[in-house]
Amino acid sequence: MKAVVALAVTALALAGAGPASARQDQDIVQTAKAAGNFTMLTKLLKRAGLRHALKQPGPYTVFAPSDAAFAKVPKKKLNALLRDKAKLKSVLLYHVIGRKLTAAQVVKRSRARTLSGKRVRFRVTGSTVFVNRAKVTAADVMASNGVIHVIDRVLLPR
Repeated sequence: MKAVVALAVTALALAGAGPASARQDQDIVQTAKAAGNFTMLTKLLKRAGLRHALKQPGPYTVFAPSDAAFAKVPKKKLNALLRDKAKLKSVLLYHVIGRKLTAAQVVKRSRARTLSGKRVRFRVTGSTVFVNRAKVTAADVMASNGVIHVIDRVLLPR
């Protein structure tokens, strides 16, 4: 329960931070773009041909790596993804669940199947929630077609 409270506080802090405000009249792509710290994610969604898909009614849960998370990916690996559109699409779909899971629901689960067909694991340690090895840094950023949870690293399927 401490994790839900901590995530809710983080989400409220993010929501009150100007352009990153949760706007339920904007879809996931618009919300991510307005936040200003997902420029790489939105660029890659466009390159993979997924931007339009995440504008659909959904609902979706997106574990969204920030620009700082993408900066942690080795250049060689990122460039390889940019060259292989199918692999890029698979990696990006690994960040998306085809239903809406709020922070309160995530902490009650041990895993979920992503749109890539592979599963991610959820783990709560104290007041910190992890998706695989990525830490959720802000949760419950609501959009008209789902919810975004910000993570501190890019999820790479095995």
